[in-house]
Amino acid sequence: MRTPPDVLARLHPRLRTYFGPVPSGDVGRGEGVFTVVGTPRRWLWPLLAVFARDDVMFPVWERDVPFTVENRPARVGHGASRSLRSDMTAERVGSVAVRARRTFRFRSGHRTMVDAITAEPHGLVDHLGRRGRVSALLRAEVDADGPDAGALRLVSVRVTVRALGRAWSLPTVVAPRVTLTERFDDDADVQRVSLRLSAPLVGTLYRYEGSFRYRIEPDTGRGRR
Repeated sequence: MRTPPDVLARLHPRLRTYFGPVPSGDVGRGEGVFTVVGTPRRWLWPLLAVFARDDVMFPVWERDVPFTVENRPARVGHGASRSLRSDMTAERVGSVAVRARRTFRFRSGHRTMVDAITAEPHGLVDHLGRRGRVSALLRAEVDADGPDAGALRLVSVRVTVRALGRAWSLPTVVAPRVTLTERFDDDADVQRVSLRLSAPLVGTLYRYEGSFRYRIEPDTGRGRR
């Protein structure tokens, strides 16, 4: 994830490794467990199934889900599809990003969530799914003191959907809100993550939270999609 330098400097040292750029030829890998994933509101599952087709969210409600994450350099192409490509195979166009692949080991089988965050002139933008048709402009906040000093909070301020050859910004009154919190637990020596997707009048639509350990290492699977 390409985090602005002023934000990166205020993060916990171990978070800087995760949120800083991944060097070319390397990969960031993490393994851990999500204590919860999804939503118990089954009436939302048909909607989540639509997003599952593009590897964004999944119609589940499970606890203690093992997962892995891989962060690789990538580029977000311009145009209607804004596809996410490996930096090793992409044309030299579009915005430089770090592509994240989170693989959940659900009881029903493995599913992979894909997204990429770029640093744009107006802020951080999270491009969701394999095709990046949904994106969220994020506001970054870093706790300066207290028990979570150095933790990062990302809050969406605008959600955009690409359709019919153009980008459509959802009105604030109906746009879902994404809140992502990442902090490092020194006592347990793990990184803790919490994501919540909510909507006006409805409340929480989807969430996951858990912990993992992360490292940067040579990418022996270079170019893998």
